[in-house]
Amino acid sequence: MAEIGYQTDGSLPGWGSWIGETNEENPDLQWPKSINVFDRMRREDPQVKSVLRAVTLPIMRTEWAIDGTGCRPEVVEHIAADLGLPIKGQPAAAPQRTKGRFSFKEFLRLALLELVYGHSFFEQVYDQSNGATHLAKLAWRPPRTISDIEVAKDGGLVAIKQGGLAGRGSVRIPVARLVAFVNEREGANWLGESLLRSAYKMWLLKDRVLRIQALAAERNGLGLPVFTVGTPPEGEDFDKVVAWLDDEIKRGLKIAKDARAGEAAGASVGPGSKLEFVGVTGKIPDLDKPIRYYDEQIARAVLAHFLNLGTETGSWALGSTFANFFTDSLNAVAQHIADITQQHVIEDLVDLNWGPNEPAPRLVPAGIGEQQQITAEAIKSLIDSGAVKPDDGLRAYVRDKFGLPVEDLAPDAGDDETARELAKFIAEVVQKIYLGTDKPVLRQDEARDIIRRAGADISGDGPDVSRMPSTPAEEAA
Repeated sequence: MAEIGYQTDGSLPGWGSWIGETNEENPDLQWPKSINVFDRMRREDPQVKSVLRAVTLPIMRTEWAIDGTGCRPEVVEHIAADLGLPIKGQPAAAPQRTKGRFSFKEFLRLALLELVYGHSFFEQVYDQSNGATHLAKLAWRPPRTISDIEVAKDGGLVAIKQGGLAGRGSVRIPVARLVAFVNEREGANWLGESLLRSAYKMWLLKDRVLRIQALAAERNGLGLPVFTVGTPPEGEDFDKVVAWLDDEIKRGLKIAKDARAGEAAGASVGPGSKLEFVGVTGKIPDLDKPIRYYDEQIARAVLAHFLNLGTETGSWALGSTFANFFTDSLNAVAQHIADITQQHVIEDLVDLNWGPNEPAPRLVPAGIGEQQQITAEAIKSLIDSGAVKPDDGLRAYVRDKFGLPVEDLAPDAGDDETARELAKFIAEVVQKIYLGTDKPVLRQDEARDIIRRAGADISGDGPDVSRMPSTPAEEAA
């Protein structure tokens, strides 16, 4: 059944429709002017920069992997190779060259800019030179280059437009080629909402107070130079006294304006005149308190309360409580990035190579702020209790966690247990299927070696048997 209602009204096309769609009443924060404002906030204010780093760096630092559960190995390997990510539960492969290849870390850094601007768009670029479809890159489309966003009546994204380059017309990128990261999207609002939007008022007020504080320090730091005119000479008529006072006032004003500190600094005043630096009388307003308050509110906007600890707002003992809420929010952001990448990068790659019915591997980020520490004692306890089995996947995980070298999985001739298992498997396979092939049977020394590796006790030399051609009975079988 078709939709009856709508999420956006197509009767208001163009830039003006986005003002109504975002319901932004502040003219400075209406798109596209908001881009410059949020750029200023993150580049000029150390607290805003600290907040953004606290949000983005843990997400970039956590381990991202491809989970191939329920998928064919060739599909999993294709996706993992294109994204440059390890396969969960498998030993890390030898490092490959990264020059000219897709960088997941760089892609993740640019995708997280949706937290700054509210949105971050990428264009999918593929390489089909060898017959298969590979991801060449996800090309970032900077927000300041976007001139329009086309949205369907049901709120779905149709395309984005970029401003023309070198006199050419605008560029239109359809949704089939787009990967759109939008922070807290509601309805047809594909501009999203910046993480800094709720902190804007505090940043603006803080900026004003900082300017006042700097002006107060400049004006009142060393006091104001004041020149006091001495007593005029006695016995002179009134006009001469007035002229003398005028001259002294002008000279004193020049001395006060030229007053500077330094090794060669000095001033010459007449008899009875006086030059002094007068400080502010009374109590000067404490501007540190409002600045500290604004910093606290900026951190509060992203649940980063722990950034305020140690600034008269609590003790570090509260850090673990605050950090739990914060890390939960980081895990939610990481999962949001993973979901969008899964739907519009990984599944698109699988569709292009194997069709829409092929199961697609999943992109999984490791949990941020896990409470359980991975220690050797904990792993030993889990193995002893039977909760986990020391298989190849566990060994690869432990080696990676403790920074140990990658395990060499090639069979070792000196490993008796591995050799016996391998020989037993080979012997069983040969026993079951060699009669159904057109290949000659094993030589005596080859068979004895396999039996010996399987752990059997071989005595006697046995008949001297060389390679024998297949018998008619064997061929018939």
